[in-house]
Amino acid sequence: MGVKVWDPLVRIFHWTMVSVFFANYFFLDGGYKPHDWLGYAVLALLALRVVWGFVGTRHARFADFVPTPGQFFAYVRDALRGRERRYVGHNPAAAAMVLTLMLLMTGIGVTGWMHGLDRFWGEEWVVDVHVLLCDIVAGLVVVHVSAAILVSFKQRENLIMAMITGYKD
Repeated sequence: MGVKVWDPLVRIFHWTMVSVFFANYFFLDGGYKPHDWLGYAVLALLALRVVWGFVGTRHARFADFVPTPGQFFAYVRDALRGRERRYVGHNPAAAAMVLTLMLLMTGIGVTGWMHGLDRFWGEEWVVDVHVLLCDIVAGLVVVHVSAAILVSFKQRENLIMAMITGYKD
């Protein structure tokens, strides 16, 4: 069956974020409609994941996977040479992607919330930043999924299935 890596909270967080991000494209009307509530759900999920990053299971904790810049660049260098080492949890590039996506999703949630405040009502820059962050995340999702598929083939382990079952080969 493999090694238990991703606990249920990490997997539920991951797939709920995926679902909510894409569902929000179908609910673009404002005014406390589903788009807004899904945005609040994202912020709540992110807060829960940050807490879990400090108190959760081994591979869920930031201390287990957040790389130093040196570790990140060494991993990328080795990966470009086809000599990257295998990690049970997130590799340094995947860890950087996780943190980047969490940061950008926080920005999306905050700018969405700001847009509903009197102080920022009608401010185009808030909407522009919100949309830009959504577009960046959509692009990074393509990179993230592509990298997961590539690493799965290179290391002969199904990373997508691991995020469903919690087990890596």
